[in-house]
Amino acid sequence: MRSVAVSTPDQLEALAAKGESETQEFKRTTGTRKEAAETLCAMLNQRGGHVLFGVTPEGNVVGQQVAERTIEEVSAEIQRIDPPAFPTVERVRIAKNREVIAVHVGQGSSPPYRYRGTAFLRVGNTTRAMLADEYNRILFERMHSHQRWENQPVDGWTIDDLDVAEIRNTVAEAVHIGRLNEPGSREPEELLRGLGLLRDGILFRAAAVLFGHTERLEFEMPQCLLRVARFRGLDRSEFLDNRQFNGNAFALLASAERFLRDHVPIASRFESGRMARIDEPLYPPLATREAMANAICHRDYALGGSSIGLAMYDDRLEVTSTGPLHFGLTPDDLFGPHDSRPWNPLIARTFYRRGIIEEWGRGTLKMAELAHAAGLSNTEIEELGDCVTVRFRRAAYVPPRRGGNKAIDRQEAVLALLDRVEEGLPLREIVTSLGTGTSKRQVLRTLADLRNQGLARSYGRGLAARWKRVPSE
Repeated sequence: MRSVAVSTPDQLEALAAKGESETQEFKRTTGTRKEAAETLCAMLNQRGGHVLFGVTPEGNVVGQQVAERTIEEVSAEIQRIDPPAFPTVERVRIAKNREVIAVHVGQGSSPPYRYRGTAFLRVGNTTRAMLADEYNRILFERMHSHQRWENQPVDGWTIDDLDVAEIRNTVAEAVHIGRLNEPGSREPEELLRGLGLLRDGILFRAAAVLFGHTERLEFEMPQCLLRVARFRGLDRSEFLDNRQFNGNAFALLASAERFLRDHVPIASRFESGRMARIDEPLYPPLATREAMANAICHRDYALGGSSIGLAMYDDRLEVTSTGPLHFGLTPDDLFGPHDSRPWNPLIARTFYRRGIIEEWGRGTLKMAELAHAAGLSNTEIEELGDCVTVRFRRAAYVPPRRGGNKAIDRQEAVLALLDRVEEGLPLREIVTSLGTGTSKRQVLRTLADLRNQGLARSYGRGLAARWKRVPSE
């Protein structure tokens, strides 16, 4: 959050008129400075923000008497935040003997921050204590730039375990498009060192993911896996095609593209000023390639049993990767200007040099633009559990009527539950209510199907997420 000067009553009134939010909180007096320090701690852990002393929760600027002792007491509470934070504190006079204290913090550079030993988060306009898994995730993200899964040694591997031809192809293409200087050698060791995948003679795990031979990857890194499927209809009740591929990143990308060539139908359209019909794949190849590349670069390879999923239904195409969004990003953030912070920067940088990723931080925007140009509905990105899904949806799809089955019965049961509770239900309560015959995985699949049909939607993230019935228009 950019720092906003609060030096005049008019600027103060403008801030107060916006109301409380994730980045702003009002306190009537400094008597609530402990609660205010909790909020400042939460803002440091997220996007920064303002705390205004002398403003009521309703946004009325009333001020209070402020002495030097008042400022010292506020500062003393802020100093209890660890690591140390240095906010901007401003005093704005609004009347004789009455002032507002405006405290501003930016997004902290060393999260997670704690106040009196507890870390906090903002949820809307409220502050709550951070859960243990949230704290550990933020701490892990802070350490990520130095120590992560992809830049650790890959024990027992040598260059003989890598596809040397693919390494040379990658460097040649990178030089050709101007994303790598001519190395002056085609020796694999020198090329890998230039790509940042080898140091002091030691190969990194990223080198194995990018260039490893399939036989060894299948045995030692089974997460280098792509699952592809073509389903009949709108759910996973019936397979038309179902395969798995093990291999390095380039091999998996090629397998995904072959699968799409086999199954994506050709769509015809006409453009103004052209007599000939234009026949193109329903889902633009450049958009689906970008989605696959993002999945390879951003997924969490450290999670056991992880993979990339490519699933095609009658009405949509989905690319799913294991691992949540990181660095505070939300699905909505990905459709606006945002910094590119790949979870696997060594892998992402190699893809960029090869020309597979065109521009840093624009992958999701590019996908959305390509899908829109092809006449598809708005591209969707969803984070559910430990997975992120990119979804391309056909416009104006009308599903055929189908007979009842267990999946449909389960959908009807979930909708009946959601109809009873207006404020929605968390996942665990839905699973419990459906009884022992229904697994958590089945419920997640059912909720995903209901969401895809526009019948249900989740609100919130993590353990706080609740599912609600979408009202009929």
